[in-house]
Amino acid sequence: MGFLLGLVGSAVGLATPLVAKWVIDTLGRSDVPLWQPVGVLLGLVVVGAGISMWQWVIMGTVSEKVVLDARVSMIRRYFAARVREITGRPTGELVTRVTSDAGLLHSASASIVGLLNSTLAMIATLVLMGVLDLVLLACTLASVLVVGAIMTALMPAIARAQEAAQESVGRLGGALEGALRAIRTVKASRAEQRQTERILADARDSAAHAVRAARRTATVWTISWTGIQLSIIVILGVGAWRADRGLLEVSSLIAFLLYAFQLMGPITELTQNITNLQAGMAAGARIRQVEAMEIEPHRPGVAAFGVPGPASDLVLEFRAVTARYAPGTEPAVRSIDLAVPRRGHTAIVGPSGAGKTTLFSLILRFLEPESGELLLDGRPYQSYTHDEVRSRLAYVEQETPVVPGTIRDNLLFTHPDATGAEVEAVLRAVRLDDKIDSLAEGLDTSLTESAVSGGQRQRIALARAILRTPEVLLLDEATAQVDGLTEAALHDCIRDRAAVGAVVTIAHRLSTVLDADTILVMEEGRVRARGTHAELLATDTLYRKLVEALRIAEATPSPEPVGARPAAG
Repeated sequence: MGFLLGLVGSAVGLATPLVAKWVIDTLGRSDVPLWQPVGVLLGLVVVGAGISMWQWVIMGTVSEKVVLDARVSMIRRYFAARVREITGRPTGELVTRVTSDAGLLHSASASIVGLLNSTLAMIATLVLMGVLDLVLLACTLASVLVVGAIMTALMPAIARAQEAAQESVGRLGGALEGALRAIRTVKASRAEQRQTERILADARDSAAHAVRAARRTATVWTISWTGIQLSIIVILGVGAWRADRGLLEVSSLIAFLLYAFQLMGPITELTQNITNLQAGMAAGARIRQVEAMEIEPHRPGVAAFGVPGPASDLVLEFRAVTARYAPGTEPAVRSIDLAVPRRGHTAIVGPSGAGKTTLFSLILRFLEPESGELLLDGRPYQSYTHDEVRSRLAYVEQETPVVPGTIRDNLLFTHPDATGAEVEAVLRAVRLDDKIDSLAEGLDTSLTESAVSGGQRQRIALARAILRTPEVLLLDEATAQVDGLTEAALHDCIRDRAAVGAVVTIAHRLSTVLDADTILVMEEGRVRARGTHAELLATDTLYRKLVEALRIAEATPSPEPVGARPAAG
């Protein structure tokens, strides 16, 4: 529709110089009233304005829908992608693709229609010029060809500059987002100035690329405008000479000059549309990188969801599982054999890089094993969809335990249909009910406010996880940011959950696992030892070193003390 309206608008514009010639030819004639050509001329102006406005509205609407479609596509891809595809890129850079890159498609989306319209308008204008005078047309064509050749040579440079500019904006967004996320660390380290200069360096780099693109664009525009003006001067000189010799009517010369001035419109639009298209192509290339992200498969499970597996005391089982994060890298875990009972507390300890988080990634299907097999209720993971597996699990991560929104939003994040009584019960379980009652907005308090501390946020995340008791509760050190009294209360909560379901804990503080039924000690991607706290303290040197490093004493006196009891608080 926009294309057709553009053609009609161009036809109206092309008719205007011919009607102007009619006005001039009518002067001094008594057989044709002057008001007729003048009325037609005014009518063309009104009709042309209406058509142009209609086209702009349509193309503006189409452009916004193109931008929306691109953003919807990328956002859906982000949340459907495998975890490693998202975590492997800076968050700010991913946001830039949705905001800045997609925004560039606004102008570029209409540029294809504009290119066709302006090209056809330019051709039609040249044809009508030829009808008026072929000699002047030859002068015009020579100018257009020279300008076109120069523009064609410069366009690839504009495309490269635009793409580099967008890449630099993405780097700037990633650096800024990361710095703002760690603003407390930045200030505590007195690194505000250093961090500012680092990010400003990215901003200056982005500006330099943008200036380079602007210079190339300005060069193209200058050449096109200068070429048009020079051609008009040549046309005026040659036309005046031909009119003086009687080879051309004055009215035809005026009409030709009007077409020459009108030719500036299609050439200007052509230049602008090509520039917009180059920027859009650069943005489109980055958007296509998002479309190349590997997504999690969503297929019907072979086993019907909800059908219990074979009678077994195990809810999760690893059988000789080996996994790595990328081809060619060292395996993150090797030959893991692990059995998680349907009830009880299983703790995983070990030094940094031992593979503890990788086990959780495998359980949650953020990562697929390279070899070996995982079983849920005695059935292979492959017989379930990702949603079916995760619906049986609840997960509390250590660093980002809450999502944007209110306290209520977070508590109901997994189970939006949970009742008020269920919510109150889990808040009491994590000793957070009094705190919520003291807030002016209660459950509707935004978690962006400072009224909720880091430890309280972690308890909110735990409350969300234990709402409607999951079959397997995965905790990545759920007591890392809480005080001693609250930690004891949370240990009671974990103990209660372990009595009715499986609890698997990654422990960075060994006090979390003193009461665990089974403790796995991991080292370099392997299970080094397993047993209770007392058994491992007596038999495993690495476990004893971990205990000593954290000054955690044995639960009962030992003939050979290995550490000091932690200070109160």
